[in-house]
Amino acid sequence: MNIQLVESLANAIKALSTEERELLNQKITHQSNWQNLRTKILADAQAVQQRHHGQVFEPNIDQIIHQMREERDEELLSGLSHSQESV
Repeated sequence: MNIQLVESLANAIKALSTEERELLNQKITHQSNWQNLRTKILADAQAVQQRHHGQVFEPNIDQIIHQMREERDEELLSGLSHSQESV
């Protein structure tokens, strides 16, 4: 164990302002929250897979992209027609 390092870190932390300590605390808890979130995501994915009787969800990417492009085209054309009506 590196006692000197631990003591140096403790002194550095004590020297931090209140705002700096809050930021440090956020950085430390952020990682643990991410680990908790990852665990939850994996558990949710397993539950979904069980509900679908083990079938893997494989969406048709080409179809999704095509649908998104159509929706965006409609938005753009709608915006264009509204701007022409204003003229």
